[in-house]
Amino acid sequence: MNTALRLQQKLKKELRQGTAQVIVVDPDPYMTYQPFLPEAAAGSISPRHVVVPLRRVLTECTVVVGEVTAVDHAARRATIATLAAEEAGEGALEVAYDEIVLAPGSVSRTLPVPGLADVGIGFKTVEEAIGLRNHVLGQLDIASSTRDPEIRDAALTFVFVGGGYAGVEALAELEDMARYAVRYYHNITPEDMKWILVEATDRILPEVGPEMGRYAIRELRGRNIDVRLETRLESCENRIAVLSDGSRFPTRTLVWTAGVKPHPVLAATKLPLNGRGRLKCAATLQVDGVEHAWSAGDAAAVPDLTAEPPATPDEPHPTCAPNAQHALRQARVLAENVAAAVRGGPIVDYAYKYAGSVASLGLHKGVAHVYGRKLRGYPAWLMHRVYHLGRLPTFNRKARVLAEWTLAGLFKREIVSLGSLENPRAEFELAADTGRHYEST
Repeated sequence: MNTALRLQQKLKKELRQGTAQVIVVDPDPYMTYQPFLPEAAAGSISPRHVVVPLRRVLTECTVVVGEVTAVDHAARRATIATLAAEEAGEGALEVAYDEIVLAPGSVSRTLPVPGLADVGIGFKTVEEAIGLRNHVLGQLDIASSTRDPEIRDAALTFVFVGGGYAGVEALAELEDMARYAVRYYHNITPEDMKWILVEATDRILPEVGPEMGRYAIRELRGRNIDVRLETRLESCENRIAVLSDGSRFPTRTLVWTAGVKPHPVLAATKLPLNGRGRLKCAATLQVDGVEHAWSAGDAAAVPDLTAEPPATPDEPHPTCAPNAQHALRQARVLAENVAAAVRGGPIVDYAYKYAGSVASLGLHKGVAHVYGRKLRGYPAWLMHRVYHLGRLPTFNRKARVLAEWTLAGLFKREIVSLGSLENPRAEFELAADTGRHYEST
């Protein structure tokens, strides 16, 4: 979205004259600002305000809601599957192009863990964030209304797998929300809940450094959160999470955030990939050795020009980390280079020294390691909010999120579960079935 937005500005004259066209293809008609998903799940931000409608901001572009299924770069043609084509029984849409930007991002990296596909919950989309919030509040309702101790115990046990940003921030925000919510339940206390974080390595939040990672562990454990390092999920069949250390936890909530992998569409492009499935790119963000093809973000393996060069020529050059900090800056350089290529101008290299990272650990709690400075607690949490508010696209969204934060400081948390949103026709279908039953009798 950011690349298209910048191209829209750079090629404004050509777009209005009809001598250029920018086509944006995405399965969703909006862009999700993922760093705010944990706050959306906790109810601190309305889910509507962490997404940016593409058609509203890309007014000079053609937005196609669909998914690229194949790219024939030799013929400069992309095959797009659209919902309209599927419903009408038509074939896939084929679009010719002069320059192609491949930035599909990443998808959840799952492992062949027994039962994971049946009960696991992801945390990469706004729909998953809303669903997880409703699910957690729903489990509190189940635990409050059941007399079966086994069902109650499973409902109040929440297992998160993966100690990166997504897992730690989602767990911390939701635990904060649930701890507040149980004050309205007469038979549940915060001590009744079990929150478990499972991480296969020996630390969490590696981006903020070892010291801040250790502080984050102490902070979480101080809130009675069970952090298990060097531990893997072996199975989650029959709603029982079995860990590699032999522990078994009956649970109705298993959130999987154990890493990501490049989008599968990259394998259908026949463009050069590295060992991890990312597009090999030059520092100019062009696909390595391929003209008229560009990439950025999680999908691209871009040389990090600010890193120390390899000791020997045989070693690969370090690449930019697949995170939002690089992706947003790459988007700007990418748009400049595509516009320059279209007009026959010079293109430039992408070079940016990683500034550091910030992470939220719930309301008024956080960790940060930025420009060599380490912050914790309230200052880190405030820096997290200020930084991401500044990076959130469009003034409209910034104003709405800031207004919600201000109101949240004046009023109590919203703890309503709207689980029926996930199946809005359920009540109507029940009424229709009941009506047919009475008619038949």
